[in-house]
Amino acid sequence: MHYRTLGKTGLSVSEVGYGAWGIGQSGWVGARDDESLNALHRAIDLGVNFIDTALAYGDGHSEQLVGQVVRSRSERVYIATKIPPKNGKWPAPSKIPSDQAFPGSYVRQCTERSLKNLGLDRIDVQQFHVWSDEWVGQGDWLETIEALKHEGKIGAFGISINDHQPNNALRLIETGVVDMVQVIYNIFDQTPEDALFPACQQHQVGVIVRVPFDEGGLTGKITPETEFAAEDFRSHYFHGDRKRDVHARALAISRDLNISVDDLADAALRFTLAPDAVSTVIPGMRTLSNVERNCQVSDGRKLSSDRLALLKRHRWERNFYQ
Repeated sequence: MHYRTLGKTGLSVSEVGYGAWGIGQSGWVGARDDESLNALHRAIDLGVNFIDTALAYGDGHSEQLVGQVVRSRSERVYIATKIPPKNGKWPAPSKIPSDQAFPGSYVRQCTERSLKNLGLDRIDVQQFHVWSDEWVGQGDWLETIEALKHEGKIGAFGISINDHQPNNALRLIETGVVDMVQVIYNIFDQTPEDALFPACQQHQVGVIVRVPFDEGGLTGKITPETEFAAEDFRSHYFHGDRKRDVHARALAISRDLNISVDDLADAALRFTLAPDAVSTVIPGMRTLSNVERNCQVSDGRKLSSDRLALLKRHRWERNFYQ
Protein backbone atom coordinates (compact mmCIF):
# COMPACT_ATOMS: atom_id res chain seq x y z
CA MET A 1 0.00 0.00 0.00
CA HIS A 2 1.20 3.50 -0.84
CA TYR A 3 0.44 6.56 1.29
CA ARG A 4 -0.18 10.25 0.67
CA THR A 5 -0.32 13.33 2.87
CA LEU A 6 -3.84 14.53 3.70
CA GLY A 7 -3.52 18.24 2.99
CA LYS A 8 -2.06 20.41 5.71
CA THR A 9 -3.00 17.90 8.44
CA GLY A 10 0.25 16.05 7.86
CA LEU A 11 -1.56 12.71 8.23
CA SER A 12 -0.12 9.94 6.05
CA VAL A 13 -3.16 8.09 4.71
CA SER A 14 -3.48 5.08 2.43
CA GLU A 15 -4.20 6.19 -1.11
CA VAL A 16 -6.92 3.53 -1.20
CA GLY A 17 -9.25 4.11 1.74
CA TYR A 18 -12.44 2.39 2.83
CA GLY A 19 -15.88 3.82 2.04
CA ALA A 20 -18.25 2.54 4.72
CA TRP A 21 -21.67 3.61 3.42
CA GLY A 22 -22.62 0.17 2.11
CA ILE A 23 -21.92 -1.62 5.39
CA GLY A 24 -24.41 0.60 7.22
CA GLN A 25 -27.29 -1.33 5.64
CA SER A 26 -29.03 1.85 4.49
CA GLY A 27 -29.51 2.55 0.79
CA TRP A 28 -27.53 -0.51 -0.30
CA VAL A 29 -29.06 -3.98 -0.22
CA GLY A 30 -27.12 -7.12 0.61
CA ALA A 31 -24.73 -6.09 3.39
CA ARG A 32 -24.16 -8.61 6.20
CA ASP A 33 -22.39 -7.59 9.38
CA ASP A 34 -20.15 -10.66 9.49
CA GLU A 35 -19.02 -10.09 5.92
CA SER A 36 -18.55 -6.35 6.52
CA LEU A 37 -16.40 -6.95 9.61
CA ASN A 38 -14.24 -9.44 7.70
CA ALA A 39 -13.84 -6.93 4.86
CA LEU A 40 -12.80 -4.16 7.26
CA HIS A 41 -10.23 -6.38 8.93
CA ARG A 42 -8.85 -7.54 5.58
CA ALA A 43 -8.53 -3.95 4.37
CA ILE A 44 -6.44 -3.06 7.42
CA ASP A 45 -4.36 -6.22 6.89
CA LEU A 46 -3.57 -4.90 3.40
CA GLY A 47 -2.49 -1.48 4.64
CA VAL A 48 -5.69 0.58 4.54
CA ASN A 49 -5.49 3.15 7.34
CA PHE A 50 -8.28 5.56 6.36
CA ILE A 51 -11.97 4.74 6.80
CA ASP A 52 -14.80 7.11 5.86
CA THR A 53 -18.18 6.61 7.53
CA ALA A 54 -21.10 8.81 8.59
CA LEU A 55 -23.69 9.16 11.32
CA ALA A 56 -26.41 8.80 8.66
CA TYR A 57 -25.15 5.43 7.42
CA GLY A 58 -27.66 3.14 9.06
CA ASP A 59 -28.30 5.69 11.83
CA GLY A 60 -24.87 5.03 13.27
CA HIS A 61 -24.64 1.32 12.41
CA SER A 62 -21.69 1.83 10.06
CA GLU A 63 -19.87 3.84 12.73
CA GLN A 64 -20.47 1.06 15.27
CA LEU A 65 -18.97 -1.59 12.97
CA VAL A 66 -16.00 0.61 12.11
CA GLY A 67 -15.36 1.38 15.77
CA GLN A 68 -15.60 -2.29 16.72
CA VAL A 69 -12.90 -3.20 14.22
CA VAL A 70 -10.57 -0.26 14.84
CA ARG A 71 -10.65 -0.70 18.62
CA SER A 72 -9.56 -4.32 18.20
CA ARG A 73 -6.53 -3.48 16.02
CA SER A 74 -3.06 -2.36 17.02
CA GLU A 75 -2.51 -0.42 13.77
CA ARG A 76 -3.15 3.33 13.63
CA VAL A 77 -6.30 3.75 11.57
CA TYR A 78 -7.71 7.21 10.82
CA ILE A 79 -11.48 7.56 10.94
CA ALA A 80 -13.48 10.22 9.11
CA THR A 81 -17.18 10.58 9.75
CA LYS A 82 -19.89 13.05 8.79
CA ILE A 83 -22.68 15.08 10.38
CA PRO A 84 -26.02 14.94 8.53
CA PRO A 85 -27.84 18.26 7.94
CA LYS A 86 -30.30 19.03 10.71
CA ASN A 87 -32.97 20.10 8.20
CA GLY A 88 -32.70 16.80 6.29
CA LYS A 89 -32.03 18.56 2.97
CA TRP A 90 -29.85 16.43 0.65
CA PRO A 91 -28.04 18.04 -1.13
CA ALA A 92 -27.90 21.45 0.54
CA PRO A 93 -30.19 23.85 -1.37
CA SER A 94 -29.31 27.48 -1.95
CA LYS A 95 -30.85 30.31 0.09
CA ILE A 96 -30.93 28.20 3.26
CA PRO A 97 -29.08 29.75 6.25
CA SER A 98 -26.38 27.65 7.86
CA ASP A 99 -28.24 27.53 11.19
CA GLN A 100 -30.94 25.40 9.58
CA ALA A 101 -28.40 22.76 8.60
CA PHE A 102 -25.50 23.00 11.05
CA PRO A 103 -26.17 25.09 14.17
CA GLY A 104 -23.31 24.84 16.63
CA SER A 105 -25.26 22.98 19.30
CA TYR A 106 -26.31 20.37 16.74
CA VAL A 107 -22.74 19.97 15.45
CA ARG A 108 -21.62 19.21 19.00
CA GLN A 109 -24.55 16.84 19.64
CA CYS A 110 -23.83 14.81 16.49
CA THR A 111 -20.12 14.68 17.26
CA GLU A 112 -20.88 13.25 20.70
CA ARG A 113 -23.20 10.65 19.13
CA SER A 114 -20.53 9.60 16.65
CA LEU A 115 -17.91 9.32 19.39
CA LYS A 116 -20.28 7.05 21.32
CA ASN A 117 -21.02 4.91 18.25
CA LEU A 118 -17.32 4.56 17.48
CA GLY A 119 -16.38 3.95 21.11
CA LEU A 120 -13.51 6.42 20.75
CA ASP A 121 -12.40 9.65 22.41
CA ARG A 122 -11.45 11.42 19.18
CA ILE A 123 -12.60 11.62 15.57
CA ASP A 124 -9.67 12.17 13.23
CA VAL A 125 -11.73 13.95 10.55
CA GLN A 126 -15.19 15.40 11.24
CA GLN A 127 -17.10 16.50 8.12
CA PHE A 128 -20.37 18.15 7.19
CA HIS A 129 -22.30 15.72 4.97
CA VAL A 130 -23.55 18.52 2.69
CA TRP A 131 -22.27 22.01 1.99
CA SER A 132 -23.24 25.37 0.51
CA ASP A 133 -20.62 28.06 -0.04
CA GLU A 134 -23.23 30.61 1.05
CA TRP A 135 -22.51 29.45 4.62
CA VAL A 136 -19.03 30.97 4.69
CA GLY A 137 -19.15 33.58 7.46
CA GLN A 138 -22.62 32.51 8.63
CA GLY A 139 -23.76 31.03 11.93
CA ASP A 140 -21.77 29.55 14.81
CA TRP A 141 -20.71 26.25 13.22
CA LEU A 142 -17.07 27.32 12.81
CA GLU A 143 -16.82 28.45 16.43
CA THR A 144 -18.06 25.01 17.50
CA ILE A 145 -15.65 23.19 15.18
CA GLU A 146 -12.73 25.16 16.60
CA ALA A 147 -13.91 24.40 20.14
CA LEU A 148 -14.16 20.67 19.38
CA LYS A 149 -10.65 20.75 17.97
CA HIS A 150 -9.38 22.56 21.08
CA GLU A 151 -11.07 19.96 23.30
CA GLY A 152 -9.40 17.16 21.36
CA LYS A 153 -12.68 15.59 20.28
CA ILE A 154 -11.92 16.09 16.59
CA GLY A 155 -8.62 16.40 14.83
CA ALA A 156 -9.47 17.96 11.49
CA PHE A 157 -12.50 19.45 9.72
CA GLY A 158 -13.78 18.76 6.23
CA ILE A 159 -16.89 18.83 4.09
CA SER A 160 -18.54 16.46 1.65
CA ILE A 161 -19.30 18.57 -1.41
CA ASN A 162 -22.80 18.28 -2.89
CA ASP A 163 -23.13 15.73 -5.70
CA HIS A 164 -21.62 17.05 -8.94
CA GLN A 165 -21.05 20.57 -7.53
CA PRO A 166 -17.25 20.75 -7.16
CA ASN A 167 -17.16 24.54 -7.43
CA ASN A 168 -19.54 24.86 -4.47
CA ALA A 169 -16.63 24.83 -2.03
CA LEU A 170 -14.16 27.27 -3.55
CA ARG A 171 -15.02 30.12 -1.18
CA LEU A 172 -14.61 27.87 1.84
CA ILE A 173 -11.25 26.60 0.59
CA GLU A 174 -10.01 30.16 0.19
CA THR A 175 -10.77 30.93 3.86
CA GLY A 176 -8.26 28.34 5.03
CA VAL A 177 -10.59 26.94 7.72
CA VAL A 178 -11.21 23.59 6.01
CA ASP A 179 -8.61 20.81 6.10
CA MET A 180 -10.02 18.57 3.37
CA VAL A 181 -12.95 18.19 1.00
CA GLN A 182 -14.69 15.07 -0.23
CA VAL A 183 -15.89 15.11 -3.84
CA ILE A 184 -17.24 12.88 -6.61
CA TYR A 185 -14.51 12.25 -9.17
CA ASN A 186 -14.30 9.48 -11.75
CA ILE A 187 -13.81 8.84 -15.46
CA PHE A 188 -17.26 10.23 -16.20
CA ASP A 189 -17.28 13.19 -13.79
CA GLN A 190 -13.95 14.92 -14.32
CA THR A 191 -15.17 18.43 -13.39
CA PRO A 192 -13.13 18.66 -10.14
CA GLU A 193 -10.02 18.95 -12.33
CA ASP A 194 -11.20 22.32 -13.67
CA ALA A 195 -11.12 24.52 -10.55
CA LEU A 196 -11.41 22.46 -7.37
CA PHE A 197 -8.17 20.49 -7.57
CA PRO A 198 -6.02 23.56 -8.36
CA ALA A 199 -7.62 25.45 -5.47
CA CYS A 200 -6.99 22.56 -3.08
CA GLN A 201 -3.34 22.37 -4.10
CA GLN A 202 -2.89 26.12 -3.72
CA HIS A 203 -4.35 26.11 -0.18
CA GLN A 204 -3.00 22.69 0.92
CA VAL A 205 -6.46 21.19 1.30
CA GLY A 206 -6.68 17.42 1.16
CA VAL A 207 -8.97 15.71 -1.36
CA ILE A 208 -11.00 12.59 -0.55
CA VAL A 209 -12.44 11.10 -3.74
CA ARG A 210 -15.78 9.30 -3.52
CA VAL A 211 -17.82 7.36 -6.11
CA PRO A 212 -14.78 6.26 -8.17
CA PHE A 213 -16.87 3.58 -9.90
CA ASP A 214 -19.95 5.75 -10.57
CA GLU A 215 -21.99 3.59 -8.15
CA GLY A 216 -20.93 0.50 -10.11
CA GLY A 217 -21.31 1.84 -13.62
CA LEU A 218 -17.55 1.92 -14.18
CA THR A 219 -17.05 -1.69 -13.11
CA GLY A 220 -18.73 -2.95 -16.27
CA LYS A 221 -21.10 -5.07 -14.19
CA ILE A 222 -24.17 -2.86 -14.72
CA THR A 223 -25.92 -4.12 -17.85
CA PRO A 224 -29.37 -3.44 -19.32
CA GLU A 225 -30.53 -6.65 -17.64
CA THR A 226 -29.30 -5.75 -14.14
CA GLU A 227 -32.08 -5.53 -11.56
CA PHE A 228 -32.01 -3.87 -8.14
CA ALA A 229 -34.34 -4.26 -5.19
CA ALA A 230 -36.82 -1.40 -4.84
CA GLU A 231 -35.21 -0.28 -1.57
CA ASP A 232 -31.72 -0.16 -3.13
CA PHE A 233 -30.92 3.44 -4.11
CA ARG A 234 -29.39 2.16 -7.35
CA SER A 235 -32.89 1.26 -8.56
CA HIS A 236 -33.38 5.01 -8.94
CA TYR A 237 -29.81 5.89 -9.89
CA PHE A 238 -29.93 3.51 -12.86
CA HIS A 239 -33.60 3.81 -13.74
CA GLY A 240 -35.04 4.00 -17.26
CA ASP A 241 -32.45 3.87 -20.04
CA ARG A 242 -29.57 4.70 -17.71
CA LYS A 243 -28.32 1.12 -17.40
CA ARG A 244 -28.17 0.79 -21.17
CA ASP A 245 -26.35 4.12 -21.55
CA VAL A 246 -23.84 3.36 -18.80
CA HIS A 247 -23.15 -0.12 -20.15
CA ALA A 248 -22.51 1.21 -23.65
CA ARG A 249 -20.07 3.81 -22.31
CA ALA A 250 -18.30 1.25 -20.14
CA LEU A 251 -17.82 -1.01 -23.15
CA ALA A 252 -16.46 1.96 -25.13
CA ILE A 253 -13.85 2.58 -22.43
CA SER A 254 -12.75 -1.05 -22.47
CA ARG A 255 -12.42 -0.92 -26.27
CA ASP A 256 -10.38 2.30 -26.15
CA LEU A 257 -8.00 0.86 -23.57
CA ASN A 258 -8.00 -2.58 -25.23
CA ILE A 259 -8.81 -4.27 -21.93
CA SER A 260 -11.48 -6.71 -20.83
CA VAL A 261 -14.60 -5.47 -19.05
CA ASP A 262 -13.32 -7.27 -15.95
CA ASP A 263 -10.34 -4.89 -15.88
CA LEU A 264 -12.45 -1.72 -15.97
CA ALA A 265 -12.55 -1.31 -12.19
CA ASP A 266 -8.76 -1.34 -12.03
CA ALA A 267 -8.51 1.38 -14.69
CA ALA A 268 -11.25 3.44 -13.05
CA LEU A 269 -9.50 3.41 -9.67
CA ARG A 270 -6.11 4.21 -11.17
CA PHE A 271 -7.69 7.16 -12.98
CA THR A 272 -8.88 8.70 -9.70
CA LEU A 273 -5.40 8.36 -8.19
CA ALA A 274 -3.68 10.06 -11.12
CA PRO A 275 -4.01 13.74 -9.99
CA ASP A 276 -1.46 14.96 -7.47
CA ALA A 277 -4.24 16.82 -5.65
CA VAL A 278 -5.93 13.56 -4.59
CA SER A 279 -5.05 12.33 -1.10
CA THR A 280 -7.15 9.16 -0.98
CA VAL A 281 -10.01 7.46 -2.79
CA ILE A 282 -12.71 5.65 -0.81
CA PRO A 283 -14.47 2.91 -2.80
CA GLY A 284 -17.17 0.96 -1.04
CA MET A 285 -15.85 -2.49 -0.15
CA ARG A 286 -18.37 -4.85 1.44
CA THR A 287 -16.70 -8.13 0.46
CA LEU A 288 -13.24 -9.64 0.76
CA SER A 289 -12.94 -9.91 -3.02
CA ASN A 290 -13.65 -6.20 -3.47
CA VAL A 291 -11.14 -5.29 -0.78
CA GLU A 292 -8.39 -7.37 -2.36
CA ARG A 293 -9.16 -6.15 -5.88
CA ASN A 294 -9.14 -2.48 -4.89
CA CYS A 295 -6.12 -2.60 -2.61
CA GLN A 296 -3.93 -4.18 -5.28
CA VAL A 297 -4.29 -0.96 -7.31
CA SER A 298 -1.96 0.72 -4.81
CA ASP A 299 1.12 -0.89 -6.33
CA GLY A 300 2.94 2.23 -7.48
CA ARG A 301 2.04 1.74 -11.14
CA LYS A 302 0.47 4.76 -12.82
CA LEU A 303 -1.59 5.06 -15.96
CA SER A 304 0.50 6.20 -18.92
CA SER A 305 -0.09 9.66 -20.37
CA ASP A 306 -1.52 8.03 -23.50
CA ARG A 307 -4.07 6.02 -21.51
CA LEU A 308 -4.99 9.03 -19.41
CA ALA A 309 -5.57 11.01 -22.60
CA LEU A 310 -7.89 8.26 -23.86
CA LEU A 311 -9.86 8.31 -20.62
CA LYS A 312 -10.20 12.10 -20.69
CA ARG A 313 -12.35 11.68 -23.79
CA HIS A 314 -14.96 9.76 -21.79
CA ARG A 315 -15.97 12.75 -19.68
CA TRP A 316 -19.75 12.64 -19.30
CA GLU A 317 -21.47 15.33 -17.26
CA ARG A 318 -24.86 14.39 -15.86
CA ASN A 319 -26.55 13.90 -12.48
CA PHE A 320 -28.14 10.49 -11.96
CA TYR A 321 -28.93 11.35 -8.32
CA GLN A 322 -31.76 13.56 -9.50
